[in-house]
Amino acid sequence: MTVALIPVVNGDRLNRNIAQLAEIGKLPGGGVSRVAFTPEDLLARQLVQSWMVEAGMTVRIDAAGNIIGTYAGKQEGVGALATGSHIDTVPVAGKFDGVLGVLAGIEVIHVLQENKIRLQHPLEVIVFTDEENSVLGCKAMAGTAVLDPECYRRNDGMPIETCLAQIGGDWSQLATAKRQPSDIAAFVELHVEQGGLLESTKDEVGVVIGIVGQYRHHVTVTGLPNHAGTTPMNMRKDALVAASQIVLAVNKLATETPGEQVATVGYFCVSPNAANIVPARVDLKIDLRDLSQIHLEDMVAQIKNQLGDIAAATQTEIDMTQMLHVLPTLAAPHIQEAIAQVCQQLGLSYTYLPSRAGHDAQEIGRFADMGMIFVPSHAGISHAEDEYTSPEQCTQGANVLLQTFLKLDEIY
Repeated sequence: MTVALIPVVNGDRLNRNIAQLAEIGKLPGGGVSRVAFTPEDLLARQLVQSWMVEAGMTVRIDAAGNIIGTYAGKQEGVGALATGSHIDTVPVAGKFDGVLGVLAGIEVIHVLQENKIRLQHPLEVIVFTDEENSVLGCKAMAGTAVLDPECYRRNDGMPIETCLAQIGGDWSQLATAKRQPSDIAAFVELHVEQGGLLESTKDEVGVVIGIVGQYRHHVTVTGLPNHAGTTPMNMRKDALVAASQIVLAVNKLATETPGEQVATVGYFCVSPNAANIVPARVDLKIDLRDLSQIHLEDMVAQIKNQLGDIAAATQTEIDMTQMLHVLPTLAAPHIQEAIAQVCQQLGLSYTYLPSRAGHDAQEIGRFADMGMIFVPSHAGISHAEDEYTSPEQCTQGANVLLQTFLKLDEIY
């Protein structure tokens, strides 16, 4: 009796490709700088497309500049099983953020091609455009992109129309990048954790239960500038005193409210910022994150109430304006279960956890079933040159992705 062998990824090839891609935009300290739409980004995109073709995929670029590699399935008219991530980086980055998800997807297809395996569903590997800044690629695919080009103008002033034209996209046709629920049956993104939870629990794989929502607000506190020596304490309208109370209130709300929410004041600007002047104005930004939209909205309401109390007590004016409103996206339960079953099958330890960073999967999950696989990040470091996930961990993640695809092909 012939026993069917379970296909496995070629870890050497996967990690060699990760290292080769890291040469494009390599920094002296060993990190990578490959900001979207730069010459480095364009070179990386060309290399990845060549690897897709080698793996047996047909490749197209949509109007948003997303690279979509397709490996045909046996059935016609069924939605694809899709994966992918991004290859653009922050200005000073590591080698793995986004890249692992893209190259592991290509490796999965490569293995299927080498073993002459075709699934019932077509498979797609997607390189999303500009994940680290505008998130334009995945938003366009989900139909949630803002159609005002000024919203996507880069710091160097280059219009988004020019940026997209450089990579084969077309701003005037952006709406055509939107995908329908029937196009993608399920989307599974492999990613480095970018945090330290897996290392702390000593688990090899994270099964993501969802990607948190992000609510961000700009708060302006207006007081009255005056002489620091001659103004009595009871006659002051000190914007900094009020702002300090806001910081403490936000921290207290996150730490004392039941749940796993996080809240941060990470931006703080004092004016006129002189030692002998009572502060006249403070600008600060509040970042709230949680898996529950209801919980996030309740936190915003509580903060607004406390701002009113602080304004009255300090005789200042406080205004709060929403800057960012990204709703949470929950992972499909059956995809979570499939990933967990694969981990058991492969003998890998795993834990369930939320993603507290945004990912392309967050937007794709608005119209298709979504799941995510995390592998550890050494010391929880990411968006830095010291970002590191071992070759063994990268290979394990890719094997989980491969086996998850095989399992989902039976479910959908």
